[in-house]
Amino acid sequence: MKQNKPAYTVQKFNTIREMTELARNESPDKIAYRYKDDSEQVINVTFRAFYDVTENLGAALTDMGYGQAHVACISENSYSWITAYLTILKGAGVFVPIDKELAAADKLHLLNDSESTVVFFSEKQESFLRENKDKLPNIRCFIGFDLVQDDGDFLSYAQLIEKGKAMDKSAYDGLRSDEHALKMLVYTSGTTGMAKGVMLTEHNLVSSVYYGLQVSQVYDVGLSVLPYNHVYESVCDILVAHHLRSTLCINRSMKDIVKDLKLYQPSYIYLVPALAEVLYASITRNIKKQKKEKTFARGVKISRFLLKLGIDLRPKLFKELRDVFGGRIVKIVCGGAPIRPELGKFFDDIGIILTGGYGITECSPLVSVNDEHCNDFHTAGSRLPCLEWRIDNPNTEGIGEICVKGDVVMKGYFKNPEKTAEVLKDGWFYTGDYGYITEDDQIVLTGRKKNIIVLNSGKNIYPEEIELIIKNIHYISEV
Repeated sequence: MKQNKPAYTVQKFNTIREMTELARNESPDKIAYRYKDDSEQVINVTFRAFYDVTENLGAALTDMGYGQAHVACISENSYSWITAYLTILKGAGVFVPIDKELAAADKLHLLNDSESTVVFFSEKQESFLRENKDKLPNIRCFIGFDLVQDDGDFLSYAQLIEKGKAMDKSAYDGLRSDEHALKMLVYTSGTTGMAKGVMLTEHNLVSSVYYGLQVSQVYDVGLSVLPYNHVYESVCDILVAHHLRSTLCINRSMKDIVKDLKLYQPSYIYLVPALAEVLYASITRNIKKQKKEKTFARGVKISRFLLKLGIDLRPKLFKELRDVFGGRIVKIVCGGAPIRPELGKFFDDIGIILTGGYGITECSPLVSVNDEHCNDFHTAGSRLPCLEWRIDNPNTEGIGEICVKGDVVMKGYFKNPEKTAEVLKDGWFYTGDYGYITEDDQIVLTGRKKNIIVLNSGKNIYPEEIELIIKNIHYISEV
């Protein structure tokens, strides 16, 4: 049965600009971001300093005539990426994050299709852009995060910010866009082939943060590891952390995760199930290697008994395991795919909350999430308060296509009314995911609509469910 959980109080805001102003005004000296520079020195940036950088960058872009432009960004995760992102969201432009891992032809297609006139880029993308400049007729301004000097159409990010310092900020600060107009254009192919541009509005983004925090909270320090071009990370982690005034520590590469966990000592982290599985496998492998299986099992038995008496000794009993995460970890939020209940149970046993949720880019991206006060490993949690949901054409088991309606649902697909009409009907978004709604109004995912195998008997088989069973086999790491 569903437990009673508190309704979290969230500070109301209506625009991304208002969100950043609240952080600057109310927590000016709190650390907003931590990251390592090229010399491996840790840099701390306050909310006031971050706000000033976005003001300077925004003023310079507006002065150049790009205050309402479509602005693309191709880069690895970095502090600079976040400054470009929030600078555009604060103004009247449209932000277009592009996956750096795409093939050259795909990146060119998205830069052109998105109608971008400005592109931010990292050093690793510079040669690609210079070599293909003639294939990007709409791009008038290339801004390099790592460029030291301006070079024709290729401008230095640092010099641009420096120029903006001396500029009047009123033109940039006066920029406004309709909350229901396109604000962020995110290309996703998912499992449906050619990339589609998902049109998210400022109202979508604000709603995802505001209502998401009503059903699930995070804490004081986060480690940011997932790719920023995915909405899960750019909205649920970056924007949520900014509004909660959490300190977000930036991991530069997957190989440094364990090192960064120990360095930054986060209290929470967003992961995808595959990464959680890797950490789980590493921990359990070490338990077996040290021949401590019986010791671990005995510790779990003792801690479960004491928990019934209201005594929580997990931080002490499993300190060595928890130290892998830096020693302060409270919560791991998992998204992108269902988590195995065994995984949730293991982390719960050692005193780390592992919560799963359900999201899709077209829903900005959050649909539902579990919280520590109501954490059912077998479900993807409770829906956002701004959403309605239903199951379309359910079978005898109640399983059918998940449909949602509400403030986080996208505006549509960019320049693609036919595809938009296929998935948006009378305000309902047809997700393409199959599942059912429990008696407690929580969602359980069973698989993708296009993946379903229909037997001769007419019974539906969901490959994803079979994959979860196969993953339990010790010798199999990926399905």
